[in-house]
Amino acid sequence: MENTKDLAFDTFCKLLQHTFISQTEHTSRAERKRRDSFGMFDGYDSCSEDTSSSSSSEESEEEVAPLPSSLPIIKNNGQVYTYPDGKSGMATCEMCGMVGVRDAFYSKTKRFCSVSCSRSYSSNSKKASILARLQGKPPTKKAKVLQKQPLVAKLAAYAQYQATLQNQAKTKAAAVPVEGFSWGNYINSNSFTAAPVTCFKHAPMGTCWGDISEGVRVEVPNTDCSLPTKVFWIAGIVKLAGYNALLRYEGFENDSSLDFWCNVCGSDIHPVGWCATSGKPLVPPRTIQHKYTNWKAFLVKRLTGAKTLPPDFSQKVSESMQYPFKTSMRVEVVDKTHLCRTRVAVVESVIGGRLRLVYEESEDKTDDFWCHMYSPLIHHIGWSRSIGHRFKRSDITKKQDGHFDAPSHLFMKVKEVDAAGEWFKEGMKLEAIDPLNLSAICVATIRKVLADGYLMIGIDGSEAADGSDWFCYHATSPSIFPVGFCEINMIELTPPRGYAKLPFKWFDYLRETDSIAAPVKLFNKEVPNHGFHVGMKLEAVDLMEPRLVCVATVTRIIHRLLRIHFDGWEDEYDQWVDCESPDLYPVGWCQLTGYQLQPPAPQSSRDSQSSSSKQKKKAKSQQYKGHKKMSSLQLKEELLDGEEYSFLQGASDQESNGSASYYIKQEP
Repeated sequence: MENTKDLAFDTFCKLLQHTFISQTEHTSRAERKRRDSFGMFDGYDSCSEDTSSSSSSEESEEEVAPLPSSLPIIKNNGQVYTYPDGKSGMATCEMCGMVGVRDAFYSKTKRFCSVSCSRSYSSNSKKASILARLQGKPPTKKAKVLQKQPLVAKLAAYAQYQATLQNQAKTKAAAVPVEGFSWGNYINSNSFTAAPVTCFKHAPMGTCWGDISEGVRVEVPNTDCSLPTKVFWIAGIVKLAGYNALLRYEGFENDSSLDFWCNVCGSDIHPVGWCATSGKPLVPPRTIQHKYTNWKAFLVKRLTGAKTLPPDFSQKVSESMQYPFKTSMRVEVVDKTHLCRTRVAVVESVIGGRLRLVYEESEDKTDDFWCHMYSPLIHHIGWSRSIGHRFKRSDITKKQDGHFDAPSHLFMKVKEVDAAGEWFKEGMKLEAIDPLNLSAICVATIRKVLADGYLMIGIDGSEAADGSDWFCYHATSPSIFPVGFCEINMIELTPPRGYAKLPFKWFDYLRETDSIAAPVKLFNKEVPNHGFHVGMKLEAVDLMEPRLVCVATVTRIIHRLLRIHFDGWEDEYDQWVDCESPDLYPVGWCQLTGYQLQPPAPQSSRDSQSSSSKQKKKAKSQQYKGHKKMSSLQLKEELLDGEEYSFLQGASDQESNGSASYYIKQEP
């Protein structure tokens, strides 16, 4: 996708044609004609300021008294009204619908706001008459006259409407929001920083975000306007937070009183020039409508050399939100009650690339599992048999009508590995993220080596006798680490449950268990330039109940490993997640895709988290892949004996990018 588009002077002048409603002072007849050649709508000229009108050759120019700013604009096609004091009335252009002071309109009948409208109307009328004659129909009037209403009645209705708005504003100011969450308010009130969209390659626009940054100009609806129709104005991005942008209308300079947050990928955000191509009017905000007399010159000066969205931005957004997985597709997915095996499930729904999978044997469709379409937990039908993984056969012997196997090319491909030489072997020790307690990195053992680089891993000290809680990680998975990884990077390692010799030391443990550590060179040590930094906000899946997407914060960064904290919850519920995990999303992802976002726990409930929240979270976590393990996190960080190991310094929390060695082992 092209980067943000620069606005050249001549190009921008063309973009303004046919779209701009300006505020100008008294203009000459020649100037009026010049603007007519542009076809501009001078709505504020007609309604709010002193203007001079030039009409046909029979009419003379005359001064028109300004219209009171409190007077509403009334759109009744073809109607002319008189003020209560008998002075100048209002008229509506029968061609474009523009409302203005009657005497400022063109022609003797005051039916049109400009020469161009008069000519266009005449041309259209001729075409309509010819078409009617060809069809054998009598000619019909071009403009339909609506039911007449006295202006006094309309003014009274408008006054009542304004009073209602003021009362609503007072009510909103006095009301205290009990529910609902606004990323904009959350970011602004706490001066937070959000992770940029480019950090999330799997998310919409993640790979084609371009140069969208602060200063980019867009066309957005003008909410500071009393016109009865939807109009637009140009705004600049003041701050970015994921998909969300804090916008400020052009002309407000350093005034932030009307700043507002909006999703850049939303349907109301357009590149500069969209109004011109779509025939939509540009109207200055009412708060500053008298600030400049020549708004066109102001915009040309402000936007020359500025950047806007690419012209195909909305198309790219739409394309990036097309997902290949469809409902009724069959897949193999991990059995959430027995991690060691997979089961057949059917795609029930797709939201933002996230799949709600219903296990095939679930008659009432309540036995489900949520994951992203790029999750390593789902595979094509036949995957388990091809690599030697356990598989729960379905009691359903025949596919249900409409169900079909998802094509294998839709699933994420893992990196090919060469297992011919030195490779992982059963019994080797390593460190691994416990999928039943994602806040812990534990002492683990390779229990079985499968085909295509897949390994079955068990957590030491808490394995089931039948191996039902073994879990499958690929050899290149960023969730497994060599022995000593946690110590180098100052991460608390969870020792085997019941292990008495604390603090835990790997060298002693390997000797006691008569085992060896998996060779360091077999692990994935690639660290992409992911762009995350400590303190960044994002939306993250609670993997202990993967249907939930929550407000979260990056609290630690170790190479490519991120520690995700769920705002409002205690630290013990944090999760270690890879920087390229498909379960992380930019701020605004839920709003964009229509997924429900879980806000931070309210302040009132944080004080009682030591009791009630623990029970809530525990009950929540037990619905994931099985019962959550109660890990012991009492091991204090202590370096291994220098005579047995020597370490290279790992990346700090602030060093988010770049590769680093895990450790160098010396033979005792």
